[in-house]
Amino acid sequence: MLYEISIETKELCQVVDITNEVQRLVYRSKVKHGIAVVFTHHTTTGLFINEYEPGLIEDIKAKMAELVPREGSYAHDRIDRNAHAHIKASIFLNPEVVVPIDQAELHLGTWQRILFVELDGPRHRKVYVMICPCPEMPEE
Repeated sequence: MLYEISIETKELCQVVDITNEVQRLVYRSKVKHGIAVVFTHHTTTGLFINEYEPGLIEDIKAKMAELVPREGSYAHDRIDRNAHAHIKASIFLNPEVVVPIDQAELHLGTWQRILFVELDGPRHRKVYVMICPCPEMPEE
């Protein structure tokens, strides 16, 4: 089952917690055991799993900006002026994350959240969630 999440970003670099939306889709799917594959179609966005604590998010954004500044001598900037966003997405993020589903719940750690990262906003973005059931394992 493939689902879509729409995200309206408001900043050039923004981190959005999409965990609750993904969990709602798991409930909607009625899948008890399986995996949720979360995927972004956009090359200047990415996904990761980590704690969604404001200080940590600011630290991550600041370190990415320090290591790959917006202004630089990037060849791609002759086309779109967003090379920094492509580079950050390639180095620091993934286009997908995979989370196990157990008892119809995302099997995340206590502080883990599914985080969408905008690197070239503000924009309208879409994230796709494929929820795949696994067959029940027989009891031993």
